[in-house]
Amino acid sequence: MNVPAPILSPDQADAWDALAEAFGASGIDLIAEELHPPQPGNGRVMAVIGKAGSGKTLLLSQITKALRDAGVEIVSGDYEGRRRKDRRSVAILAPTNKAAFVLRMRGVPATTIHRILYTPVYDPEYEKLAEWLTGTGDRPAVEGMTESALDRAKAFYDQHTSIPGALAAAGLRGSDFIRGWKRREDALDVGLIDEASMLDEKQFEDLREIFPLLVLFGDPAQLAPVGQSGEMVFDKLAPAQRLVLNRIHRQADDSPILDLAHALADEGLTFEGFESLIRAAARRDDRVVWAERVESDLMARSPVLVWRNATRIRLIHAFRAAYGAPGDALLPGEPLICDGLELPLKHRKKRIDLEARGLIKGAQVVYLGPGRKPGFSRLHVIGAEDPRLSAASIVKIELPDEEEPFIPYAARMGATFLHGAAVTIHKSQGSQWPDVQVFGPDISAAAWSNRTEAGIPLWKRLAYVAITRAQERLLWVTKARLARPTAPLGTDDLEGLVADLALAAYEE
Repeated sequence: MNVPAPILSPDQADAWDALAEAFGASGIDLIAEELHPPQPGNGRVMAVIGKAGSGKTLLLSQITKALRDAGVEIVSGDYEGRRRKDRRSVAILAPTNKAAFVLRMRGVPATTIHRILYTPVYDPEYEKLAEWLTGTGDRPAVEGMTESALDRAKAFYDQHTSIPGALAAAGLRGSDFIRGWKRREDALDVGLIDEASMLDEKQFEDLREIFPLLVLFGDPAQLAPVGQSGEMVFDKLAPAQRLVLNRIHRQADDSPILDLAHALADEGLTFEGFESLIRAAARRDDRVVWAERVESDLMARSPVLVWRNATRIRLIHAFRAAYGAPGDALLPGEPLICDGLELPLKHRKKRIDLEARGLIKGAQVVYLGPGRKPGFSRLHVIGAEDPRLSAASIVKIELPDEEEPFIPYAARMGATFLHGAAVTIHKSQGSQWPDVQVFGPDISAAAWSNRTEAGIPLWKRLAYVAITRAQERLLWVTKARLARPTAPLGTDDLEGLVADLALAAYEE
């Protein structure tokens, strides 16, 4: 059954026309569905800018579909076949695993910026299989694989367009067909970048080197990257390069969360007035909750969003105490946030392996248990296409009123982690969760500080970013209290998040 194409509003249609003109100038005709070789000349950057609910994701998905219909190939980061002179390609990228995962759940084949910087090196035997799945080769005969296994791989790929997922459906593990990773050497073609408000200047310049045509999708009301004085990279573009979406396209169920987000644009709105709006919304709609305590059950997968670091540390300590976590170890199911990789230059290949698998700074991770070697941990990377891995870990759990963190696991080098039961609103950008708890007293403290960012009261920016992380339900927490958990921590819920590919051990 064909699904009718969505009707674009006037501002979306104007943006579509401007983007179609830019694609046409680069040799991609969306109307005639014709492709021509890339045109020489300077690179071009466009930006689609709008607040939550303005239709950026709808426009991104429709542009992706039109590019596909015109014959433009999607570069996913999973596998790239042999280059052709007439090939035109597009990559849909996001700064974080979770942001890419949110897009994939909406039918947009997105991957992370980091993943596209590295390409997998496939075993030659299984490269034939990848070529067949992508339509560039004949059905292969692979030793040890039955015809039914090949059929399962093809059925999975046709539905999900994932090479690793398809090979896993055929009974293979990543370590069977991927021999390593290499840094991308050649430039790509078209890049569509979601959550562009998170990009810093260096990332922006890196992307401009890779993509001759770059389209940014961003929200001007979010928090700018640290150190950029409240400016986003698209703020410096010329007016003709900035396509602004003004109309608010409400969700089909008329979201009260979006209503609250856009109420923050009222210059006369005070913090007290905003909390009154939240109270009123909570009385009308159960998707907004006026909560007098933090729900510890939600913290295991959806961190409490806070402004102050001291609040974050106290909430993490309370969470671990509520679940009876021991002082010298982690419980399976505890949430972590990757804080980077501490590896010397001689282990560059290991760094590339881990980053390409999704273990990048800011990644949301769930601890599954100890690895086979001391200092290693089995991990589930939320939002990664192949989420299960094992890595040398340095886990730091900060304690209230203590300068030095407690370290339950400390390999000599490897991936470093902070606890993830609570995170700052800055670090939450690019992520969304079904249920989001916002710690209201911290937003109140920001309001009392009278601080501004780019001429806007800081508390309004914090509140906007925090509440728009909620996909279905917003809990506005008003007091520093924690509800007892209703069940022990576990990992059973992770099985349904992403196809569970076999663990790839990195314990060499």
